[in-house]
Amino acid sequence: MDTSLSHQGSLSFLPSRRDSSRQRSGGVCALLPCRRKVRYDSMVVVAAAGAGASIDAPLVPRSAQGKFLSCVLMKKRPLFHFAVADLLKQLAEDKEAALSRMFLSSGSDEASLHRRIAQLKESNCQTAIEDIMYMLILYKFSEIRVPLVPKLSTCIYNGKLEVWPSKDWELESIHSRDVLELIKEHSNAVISLRVDSTLTDDLETTEIDKHHLSRVYTASILYGYFLKSASLRHQLECSLSEGITKQLRHYISGFDPKILQRCAKPRSREARNLIEKQSLALFGPAEGKEEESMIVTSFSSLKRLLLEAVAFGSFLWDTEEYVDGAFKLKENENAEENSSV
Repeated sequence: MDTSLSHQGSLSFLPSRRDSSRQRSGGVCALLPCRRKVRYDSMVVVAAAGAGASIDAPLVPRSAQGKFLSCVLMKKRPLFHFAVADLLKQLAEDKEAALSRMFLSSGSDEASLHRRIAQLKESNCQTAIEDIMYMLILYKFSEIRVPLVPKLSTCIYNGKLEVWPSKDWELESIHSRDVLELIKEHSNAVISLRVDSTLTDDLETTEIDKHHLSRVYTASILYGYFLKSASLRHQLECSLSEGITKQLRHYISGFDPKILQRCAKPRSREARNLIEKQSLALFGPAEGKEEESMIVTSFSSLKRLLLEAVAFGSFLWDTEEYVDGAFKLKENENAEENSSV
């Protein structure tokens, strides 16, 4: 993938290793190693032992690695980045080893067996990597003290959707002034929020189709991803050329179609999958008649969902960049659904 826009200052995932001693205490997370040579083969059993506690987010980790990191994030937060780095390194090594055995066995009686093993390893790695990326995004949200909105079905009372607290300031604080202006315009365009809305306005209710809201949420994730990519490209060009001083909005308006598509679509298949799965987990599948999917909610709740989605997209860009440096992600060749951003 194109890593020319790498912005290491924004990737505050992996701190320097200060203590290589193994942490020991009671509970499942006591098994977390600080050294890279430790294997995670028994992680399924370990994660199952701590399955009683989980982070309240729409997506539930499916892999042992994801469940393990969920536990670490809750109980051993200072060790979270070390665990992520260890897992990424091991997954990369395991996948490479399986591919090597497959190639070495080519033409032998065991060729089909090793080919199947390599396919299963790749599938398992795909699930684990997506879980790790999701946990990294949750960590970024936890840094600004904003929990992800849980499944919407748990937020609807007497037919009304209410998301509280709003967390607008925290969700807006991660963006630069230029980016925030574009986000506010996006809010106004897609859910009819006035940029200068007052508290009274926010508390007013409206009726909206849940499926339409799901599409708005997905589009807002992609918009947040696009703004992060475009703003970093803008910063890079400003640092290399004295003539690039115009505002971000003017800079973006000058994009040719190829650059616009490159910034707007997720670069990896894993990132694309996470966008789809997050939206599906939050809103649920599209079922029932249109009139049965209408929900009543406040403008405040709509704004909360939109700002979360934009932040999710921004964090996803950082996460994708970081993970791809340790475990080569798959190229995303399907950009058709992103054309609406």
